Amino acid sequence: MSERMIKQFMEMVRIPSESGEEAEMIAYLKKEFEALGGEAETDDYGNLIARFPAKGCEGKDPILLSCHADTVKPGVGIEPVLADGVIRSKGDTILAADDKAGIAEMLEALRIAEVRPPVEVAISRQEEVGLLGVKNLDYSKLTAKKGFLLDNDTLDTIVIGGPSYFAIDVAITGRAAHAGMEPEKGISAILAASKAISALRLGRLDEETTANVGVIEGGIIRNGVPDRASFLAECRSLTHDKADALSKEMVEIITREVESIGATVEITVNNLCKAVDIPDDSWTVEMAKKALRVAGVEATTTFITGFTDASIYNNEGIEMAVVGIGARLEHSTEEHIHIEDMEKALTMVVELLRLSAE
Repeated sequence: MSERMIKQFMEMVRIPSESGEEAEMIAYLKKEFEALGGEAETDDYGNLIARFPAKGCEGKDPILLSCHADTVKPGVGIEPVLADGVIRSKGDTILAADDKAGIAEMLEALRIAEVRPPVEVAISRQEEVGLLGVKNLDYSKLTAKKGFLLDNDTLDTIVIGGPSYFAIDVAITGRAAHAGMEPEKGISAILAASKAISALRLGRLDEETTANVGVIEGGIIRNGVPDRASFLAECRSLTHDKADALSKEMVEIITREVESIGATVEITVNNLCKAVDIPDDSWTVEMAKKALRVAGVEATTTFITGFTDASIYNNEGIEMAVVGIGARLEHSTEEHIHIEDMEKALTMVVELLRLSAE
């Protein structure tokens, strides 16, 4: 067992780094990369970029390794507990294996790999709230055209495609009135929102397309007809045109239903990322499969309707496959990771470095 990797992982998860609050984690990693002989700097958005020279080879193209520094909530006050080969939080927070397990595995691989090409590392901010860090990454600081994102959960799948994602923010204005004395003079913004949401097609619409309303807010008093309500919706698909058409359909339905009772609506649509995929036989996929075999894992490729930084990297012309880190039940207080899986992931990353140096 790589006790050093496990110790460092448990140290890192104690560092709070919820999205937007990653500065302490970024500063910690900058020191770690420099201690390993790398040159490290932050870009204007606060993403961390490091460069490591080749080791045991010459004349090879650089590869990019990437993770994200931020976590979802609740991610403050994490106390990791190791028992029976499994690391969990004490139960009232996430564990933050997503993505600090990937970072721990990367750091240890950089320490122990005897052979590697030049390596560039990018640690992004605010991945969990819309890939904001990688979207604002200073790509002029990177030269690698191929690489690996350590941010998939399972080791036996390699993610080669992600969706187009549309965020739809809805603000509804009605007319306030006393709910008991003169409700007929009011226009309920909550009722308008309810009509709109109930008319939407939500859930899994086909094998590659989903839609959801995740947040709704409105009203301030029980006995008042509410004049304000808002909700946050989304849609995504592995086919960009499907996601685009669905977002337009959702806007049309929301507008129609809200206006049908006399309320007004403002809708903001933001295409946060565009569907992308890399070939099943691409270089990064072939290297990942070979490296995982050395770790005793036979991996297959997959598409996901979640999104990762790889979507942006691939759209920026950097071929990125997403490989597993071993995390389970991410984004929940039940999140955990098996040390055995972290060891396999470490073996994979070390082998990726060796194969990239051939």
